[in-house]
Amino acid sequence: MCGLTGFLWGAPLPEPEVVIRGMADTLVHRGPDDAGVWIDREAGVALAHRRLSILDLSPAGHQPMMSASGRYVVAYNGEVYNYTDLRLELEATDAAPIWRGHSDTEALLAGFEAWGIEETVRRAAGMFAFALWDRQNATLTLGRDRLGEKPLYYGWQGNAFLFASELKAIEAHPAFFRQVDRGAVALLIRHNAIPAPYSIWQGIRKLLPGSLVSISRRKCNEAPVRYWDAREIVATGLAHPFEGTPREAAGMLEAILSASVRRQMVADVPLGAFLSGGIDSSTVVALMQSQSSRPVRTFSIGFHEADYDEAKHAAAVAKHLGTEHTELYVTPRQAMDVIPRLPELYCEPFADSSQVPTFLVSQLARQHVTVSLSGDGGDELFGGYNHYVLGRRLWRGLSPIPARLRAWSSRGITVLSPAMWNRLLKPIGLLRRRRAWNPGDRLHKGAAVMAARSSAELYRLLGSHWDTPTSPVLNAREPPTVLTSPELQPDMDHVVHQMMAMDLVTYLPDDILVKVDRAAMGVSLETRVPFLDHQVVEFAWRLPLEYKLHKGVGKWPLRQVLYRHVPRKLIERPKMGFSVPIDSWLRGPLRDWAESLLSEERIQREGFFDPTLIREKWNEHLSGRRHWQHLLWNVLMFQAWLERH
Repeated sequence: MCGLTGFLWGAPLPEPEVVIRGMADTLVHRGPDDAGVWIDREAGVALAHRRLSILDLSPAGHQPMMSASGRYVVAYNGEVYNYTDLRLELEATDAAPIWRGHSDTEALLAGFEAWGIEETVRRAAGMFAFALWDRQNATLTLGRDRLGEKPLYYGWQGNAFLFASELKAIEAHPAFFRQVDRGAVALLIRHNAIPAPYSIWQGIRKLLPGSLVSISRRKCNEAPVRYWDAREIVATGLAHPFEGTPREAAGMLEAILSASVRRQMVADVPLGAFLSGGIDSSTVVALMQSQSSRPVRTFSIGFHEADYDEAKHAAAVAKHLGTEHTELYVTPRQAMDVIPRLPELYCEPFADSSQVPTFLVSQLARQHVTVSLSGDGGDELFGGYNHYVLGRRLWRGLSPIPARLRAWSSRGITVLSPAMWNRLLKPIGLLRRRRAWNPGDRLHKGAAVMAARSSAELYRLLGSHWDTPTSPVLNAREPPTVLTSPELQPDMDHVVHQMMAMDLVTYLPDDILVKVDRAAMGVSLETRVPFLDHQVVEFAWRLPLEYKLHKGVGKWPLRQVLYRHVPRKLIERPKMGFSVPIDSWLRGPLRDWAESLLSEERIQREGFFDPTLIREKWNEHLSGRRHWQHLLWNVLMFQAWLERH
């Protein structure tokens, strides 16, 4: 796990060494152990690398690294878990160079020379982003792993082509021009995050997962080429389903997932795992411990608020498995102290509030280990989210009703405002002795869902915070994404498959993986995700839906794997999100901070949001009449980022 950056320049640049070192210095948190630059003035290219040493801690792993023939130079971030297999393949065909060390970077370079770039990344199993300069053809190739675990930004700024693991490195180049993309702000308001290929800055993009893009000063081919497409994997898996029994499926899943865990446990530094006590992280830890000769280091954080605390469950799982467990109970003050750091940790606005506990558990783990495995991806692959069950129930009830009739009913409900519905239904609230009775919001949300014309539209309505994000954002046009463009959406025959596929190509790479990468790298911790080994993903999509969702309960095959290692009673409980009580914090200890960011004068001066609408939501939330914490957190994270950047 490292950081990379670099640029091509077309106009005179007197001190490229100073510029590239300045860019690399912004990424020191991603690579505190070593630094390197490589410059070819005649070709007009500069590469830089910050290293977090995980494999081959010797100078033989230093980057940027040149291939044995001298043709290629690479700056690379990530881990290729099957790099020893690649080395053996090269050696078997006499295509291997004289090895200088045992790093995965060197194996990648040898593969590029022997097999070509695209074929090598097809053979590689891992998480990575790289910048590869071909000295023979004077061409730069950028590449990103299949699921998007590692970030890579790029784009032209005047006569310079800039790229980096994080935007802060691009911002350090003198050619960079700071202009916020208002369309990206609208995307943030809908998604919590800015989905690829967009970024917060005009002219700068994210490389899509599973893609390569090539650039040269003579010819600019900026259309990314997919070497692996999650939508194709979904379609192939559904077309060729697993034909064994559910028990056989669970057995095969354990074998494939165990192999992934085993590969990801290889490191030359201390290694551990996050453990929440839920199904996904417990399965990863159980498979780690079953393959380890000593107790695995596990980490969890707890909250004194019972509704947000899973630490006791994690401790019970750790005790049963015999791990060396470390937990930290954090106070609200400790959690809130992270919030001022978020605009620096996340180089563009990001508003998934579970970023706070994710940073805290990463910070805890980094005190003891350099690498931590996580259970991310299990929900998306095996049907674990509650909205899959909810979506199936809703669509079963709605789809038989003619779309026109549903649309009329929806319009009938929305004729009255949420506030009017609240007043009309207030007697019911009094009868039920509810202090906060706000049925109007739910009715309007239900009306929107009722009008959904497809399962993909149902997913968008359930998943959007502001379904009309251009309403609060001034002078913005929302750019097309998978959520809003039918031609980009996976074509599924079942609503749950539709939602799982959409999560795989949107929510997982744009939210979950961004959250974990930035939080962990902010403390120089490498995270690895065994569920996202491409063989696990491909097998998961071959499993019939009834194997995943059994009697309304998700992740059936994964549960069977876990129950072979951990008693059912330690696991079976309602799903709990990894979150913090933003709702009450905004009315209490965070009120002054939020008030300053949401002041009407400030919003009007900055010119990104409708001040009247934002203040209305803020005042309603403060009064307790409405609960707008999710909508407001998106705005607050943009405002905090804008103040910093």
